[in-house]
Amino acid sequence: MKYKNISHARFIARPNRFVAYVGLDGRVETVHVKNTGRCKELLLPGSEVILVKTGNPRRKTQYDLVAAYKNGLGWVNIDSQAPNKVVKEWLNDSPALFKNITLLKPEYTYGRFRVDFYLECASRKILIEVKGCTLETDGIGYFPDAPTERGVKHLYELAGAARDGYECYIAFVIAIPGVRKVLPNVKTHPEFGTALAAAADAGVRVLCLPCNVSADELSISDIVTDI
Repeated sequence: MKYKNISHARFIARPNRFVAYVGLDGRVETVHVKNTGRCKELLLPGSEVILVKTGNPRRKTQYDLVAAYKNGLGWVNIDSQAPNKVVKEWLNDSPALFKNITLLKPEYTYGRFRVDFYLECASRKILIEVKGCTLETDGIGYFPDAPTERGVKHLYELAGAARDGYECYIAFVIAIPGVRKVLPNVKTHPEFGTALAAAADAGVRVLCLPCNVSADELSISDIVTDI
């Protein structure tokens, strides 16, 4: 996935979850932050960030903030829409784990649950829920960076689908260079860790998807299944 019309800016402040103030071309610009998580370790005063111009003159904010530079790591993509996009690109390339895909449906409804992807490979019926990881400590990724009741619900729904005979996965797209492993952030949201363990016990598999990350691009580079 590659962005067009990017600009480099300096982060100033984030008054709420949705917008930030940045320094751009000698002025202060209000921009939309494409991630409602905390991102406190990334969005620091003075840190370099990447903006994408929206091209929509009717919008109150003309730029989206999609990435931040973290010293010692490099660019970290925080665009919450990017993980699903790069997983779709990855699946379209027929990765070894999902060879010979005959059906691929994004935003698939299973019962009362909207799952990110449903696919079929011969007789395999597969559900994949995607999460983006942007939080890193000592070379390990952690999810979530803020409590997510929705994420907990997704895990229990996946567990139910696994018990019903579906091949189920939760896929963590690691939008952080050099990080290959994701663990549940039980310090921030212990219920997510409990739900992930319950899902694994029900047969849900965990996929960690390391990425190539740059200022204007994000792509899946590998797959790690043993965490």
